[in-house]
Amino acid sequence: MIQYSLHCSKGHQYDAWFKNAGAFDQQQARGIVQCAVCGDNAVEKAPMAPAIARKGGDSVSLSSGHPDALKFREMLRAFRQKVMSEAENVGDKFAEEARKIHFEEAQARGIYGQATREEVLSLAEDGIDFMPLPDLPEEHN
Repeated sequence: MIQYSLHCSKGHQYDAWFKNAGAFDQQQARGIVQCAVCGDNAVEKAPMAPAIARKGGDSVSLSSGHPDALKFREMLRAFRQKVMSEAENVGDKFAEEARKIHFEEAQARGIYGQATREEVLSLAEDGIDFMPLPDLPEEHN
């Protein structure tokens, strides 16, 4: 997975995750990258500074009460909410619909749903871009 800072022609800036470095370019060429704020299709990668590790290589658990973990959880929660409010829930037909969209047998659109491990592996082998929605710690209580 790779995270890019993106901006649209209307000046909105946001971050987005992609399967790999080429996935953004492929999705942009297909016209399916849209501004997360306004839906504009004129989206470009913003210049990015290199990430710098914390002193001593410290890491913070997503389930901890550390301020960085709390902020990250809120970002994940907002991301999930955005996907779920703007994309179509196709349930257990996710792999089938993703494949139809990839091969242009169905209209390009945002979808989410469930897939088995075998379906996920098959989609990846076929070069079909997808990304799992992140789980949040409270979902496992």
